[in-house]
Amino acid sequence: MAEYKEKKSILRGKVVSAKMNKTIVVEVERTFMHPRLAKVMRSIKKYKVHDEEQRARQGDSVDIYEGRPVSKTKYMYLADIVSK
Repeated sequence: MAEYKEKKSILRGKVVSAKMNKTIVVEVERTFMHPRLAKVMRSIKKYKVHDEEQRARQGDSVDIYEGRPVSKTKYMYLADIVSK
């Protein structure tokens, strides 16, 4: 598991769907200050993540990292399951 530590970015998100074979959908929430309105904004993005051993289930909190593309839309990999 130590291989992901050198990777570019590690994101934490929640598994929304685990119905596909070796693929999970993870929702990552990002908060930022709007430059003009000076208001805290929320941005949600969904990633398709490669889960080789199919360990993650819906509702789990997971860490993911970016790697080489597996398919057209899947370029993120599962690093750790933080909480069930």
